[in-house]
Amino acid sequence: MQPPIDHRPGAQIQGRAVFPHAHLTGISGLQPHEILFLLDEAEQWIEANRNRAPSDHRLDGLTQINAFFENSTRTLLSFEIAGKRLGADVVNMHAAQSSVKKGETLIDTAMTLNAMRADVIVIRHMSSGAVQLIADKVDCPVLNAGDGSHEHPTQALLDALTIRRRRGAIAHQRVVICGDILHSRVARSNILALTALAAEVRVVAPSTLMPAAIEKMHVTPFTDFDAALDGADVVMMLRLQNERMSGAYIPSTREYHLN
Repeated sequence: MQPPIDHRPGAQIQGRAVFPHAHLTGISGLQPHEILFLLDEAEQWIEANRNRAPSDHRLDGLTQINAFFENSTRTLLSFEIAGKRLGADVVNMHAAQSSVKKGETLIDTAMTLNAMRADVIVIRHMSSGAVQLIADKVDCPVLNAGDGSHEHPTQALLDALTIRRRRGAIAHQRVVICGDILHSRVARSNILALTALAAEVRVVAPSTLMPAAIEKMHVTPFTDFDAALDGADVVMMLRLQNERMSGAYIPSTREYHLN
């Protein structure tokens, strides 16, 4: 198997740029062919990972900082393992161990990270827009591992790849996203990715957990679960984002799960 193509900004395949973006802060702003490029790249790594192929050391000598200001298990471990298998020196920074606890501002943190001369920074933060703010202040690529209710692009890419592998294609698949649409960054990124790739996307939630004017994102909203599921090819279930709720959006968690 040939190694995946170099997709640093400005990398070329047959004279054309394949992924011109310096950062991955969201699905918003990506063109469909750029999303497909990332899915194709990921596809190449699946078999290598399953076959336990020798580690690829293209990141030898480079430093990857995982700056996680929110708790994480799967996302943090995924980025850590990926970095190490590619030969990077991986440093994990947790909010509980950072100077943010002492009142350091996000801009101060960004300047500190930049001074450390990292080669790539992976960020998860509880505030929407925080990842872009840091990306604007540093000199290296930044990957968004989830920022507030804004976006979680790598999760959406993973979901899109899973759909393509299971269903054979993404275009024209009827995908139903169920749950807390209002607060979910995963829902937002999935909607952006799947609609860009010509899927038919439905969203279903209680009216209090449905964003206003969601139709502008080219989805069909439902409040009736059974009606939304009619003819579905893929169903995606979302948990309640209790940590992002400031009011009583549902009568009770039990009633939400029953209905």
